[in-house]
Parts: sequence; C-alpha cells; structure tokens
Amino acid sequence: MIDRMWKPVRGVVLTLGLTLPALAGAQTPAAGQGDPAFDRCLQSIALSAREQGIAAEQLAPLLAGLSPDRSVLALLDRQPEFTTPVWDYLAALVDTQRIDDGRQRLAEHAGLLQSVEAAYGVPAATVVAVWGVESDYGRVFGQRPLLQSLATLACEGRRQAFFRSELLALLRLLAAGDLSAEGLTGSWAGAFGHTQFMPSTYARIAVDGDGDGRRDLVASIPDALASTANYLKRSGWRSGQPWGVEIRLPAGFDQRLAGRSKRQPLSQWRALGLRLHDGGPLQVAGIADTDRAAVILPAGRTGPALLVFRNYDAIYSYNAAESYALAIATLADQLQGLSGFSTPWPTDDPGLDRAQRRALQQLLLARGHAIGQADGMIGSATRRAIQLEQQRLGWSTIDGRAGRKILAALQAEAGGGN
Repeated sequence: MIDRMWKPVRGVVLTLGLTLPALAGAQTPAAGQGDPAFDRCLQSIALSAREQGIAAEQLAPLLAGLSPDRSVLALLDRQPEFTTPVWDYLAALVDTQRIDDGRQRLAEHAGLLQSVEAAYGVPAATVVAVWGVESDYGRVFGQRPLLQSLATLACEGRRQAFFRSELLALLRLLAAGDLSAEGLTGSWAGAFGHTQFMPSTYARIAVDGDGDGRRDLVASIPDALASTANYLKRSGWRSGQPWGVEIRLPAGFDQRLAGRSKRQPLSQWRALGLRLHDGGPLQVAGIADTDRAAVILPAGRTGPALLVFRNYDAIYSYNAAESYALAIATLADQLQGLSGFSTPWPTDDPGLDRAQRRALQQLLLARGHAIGQADGMIGSATRRAIQLEQQRLGWSTIDGRAGRKILAALQAEAGGGN
C-alpha cells in the first residue's frame, strides 16, 4: 500500500465521446484511442457503474480519455514486502528519521490521537506507525493517476475481477462526493490517501473524523487516522494487549510448530520450553494463559524469534505480508521508546536506513553515475550503478543491492569513515 507523491492526471482529456446504446444514450468516454480492447473493457465497466446507480453525467468525465498504463502490470509480482530481505525492508522503514518524525506527529496531533484511541481502543503509536509506513506521514501518496492504474489492471493482466471491483468502488466514492477526482493519485495497485486504503476498504471502513460530513482520507488527517483505528478495531484489535514479544526458543525446537496460523495457548508454549528473550519465564502483561499465540521466525531459526498475539493479526490484515506487519509493529514500539530486537538478523551485510542510502547515492554520483538525486530511494538507476561498482571491485555477487558492505567499500575509497 505504498508509493510516491501526488501529480495531476497526465494525458487525460475530459471530453464526452462514444454513445453506448446499452446505456440508453448516456455518453461515455472515447478512451484509449487506437486500443479497441481497452475501449470495450471501459464500456463494460461504464455499464456496470450505471447499473450500480452512478449517473451518466457523473461517470463520463471520470472515465473520459483514459488510456492504459501497462507499466503497472509488471508490478503485480514485484511487491517489496515479498521480494526484499526482511532486514533491508525494516532498515528502510523503521529508521531514525521515521521514528523522530513519528514522535513529532504524536505530539502535534496529541488531542486528536487521544480521542481516536478512546473511541477505538487502538494506541496512538500504532495508528501513527501505520501512517508513517504507508505514506511517510502524508509526504508520499503515490504518483500514479488512480483511475488510470485501476482501469488498466481491471482490463488487463491477472486479477482483473478484483481490480474491476476496486475501480467500481472508486467510481462510487467519487460520485458520492467524498473525494475529488482532480489530481487523485495513489500506488500502482490503487491504494491511496494518508494511510493508503484500497477503494473497497475505504467504502466499508472510512469514517468522518473531523465532522464535516465527508470521509476524505486524502485531505483530512482526522478522517485518515480515525479510519485507520477503525480498520484495526474491526480487524480484531484487543485493547491493552501487545502485538507480540521476542522469545528464546528451547534447544531442539521443532520449526514445524512455527507459523502465524499455528496457534496454541500461551500456557502450552510455556510447557514446550519457550522463554522471554532475556531468559525470563513466558509471562506477558495483558495476555492470559488461555490466549492463543503463534511463533514466527521471519528469518529462520538463526534470526529473531517472536511470539505474536491477536493484535499482530490485526496489523497483518492491513497488508498481508510478514515484513509489513513487523514494520508497523516495531515502529509503534520505538515510537513509545521501546528497543528493537535483541537478536540480530542473520546477515553480515545489514540494510541501510535513508540517511545511509543518501550517503551511498552521493558516493555513486561522485563516481560519475547518472542516478539523479541522492534522495534515499533505491531505484533501477541506483541498482545498476551499484552493480557496476560491485563488478569493478571484483565481487563475486553482482546483485545491485544497497547494503552496508558496498557503502563501506565506497566510503573507504573516498577516504570517509563508516
């Protein structure tokens, strides 16, 4: 549910075009000139939208002039939550800058967050952690024109039925007046706003947090934060309980018992020899012996071992990926002054936070690589430059990964320290 900044829709001309006989004379867009299959798909979507009660005069300007953006199709199988090592994912999302910014948001919106916590039972730090991971506290909404992305995914590639329903949900929200279509952007998959709701989730879960009669998760921080807390509450959040704890596994622990769906009562895990990470007995404030929990090993037996409870599932439901849930959970902990995991990740090349990524990019720029600005975002140009440097250094692995080793190597050559 993450991507980059706002921009107005480019290359979309809002004119009325084709007349669909099926819509009894209602005008619909002349979409994607020279792309008959895409045009036919949009016409079918327009018909469904009319059947769901969207007036033709509302629908026509929303779909007019749309053309497919096929670059989104390649992203269906490249979500970073599933393709990035967990230590890289967390290093980028739970860094000093995001923690400091999150604490500032907690102070800035203390009154609002107190009322949200009272209404929904979800701690302010958890709500703010979702905000921080999803949009960097409202800085990064996503660059892609939302209607164009969803129309493309609804008409081409796999999961067309899913994205068609999301597009129809967005059209209903726009027709209802909750949102403005002008300049509406989001992630490649259609998530948008401060906490990156998909349109169907928006329709079901969003609430009016500022009392203006609209549910606007793009322009209203109160709406966005209250809606996020409402989502977690409806996903089973239990007030007064932690999301999980770091544990120490007994010798010979059967790893087949690990997994988020393999739950046992806390008392049973204690009987199997699990202890807290500091060696203390497995007692957890807010968790009864009969409460069910699961062991997860995000990086296998040699990495941190965690015992997770019902609130972890609520976070996981927001974006079903282990790395994502851990980012939210650990950022929330650190916003409250808690420490990270005691057990290090099983790698000799840890990931980089944003300050370190910018430092790496500055070194690459100094070596003449055309990678654009040193913005801390590792894109294809930066990865290609890293590959060239890895090759020049004679490394056996040429993967373009931004890790501590390549940063240290280039700093040493430039005469800098770590």
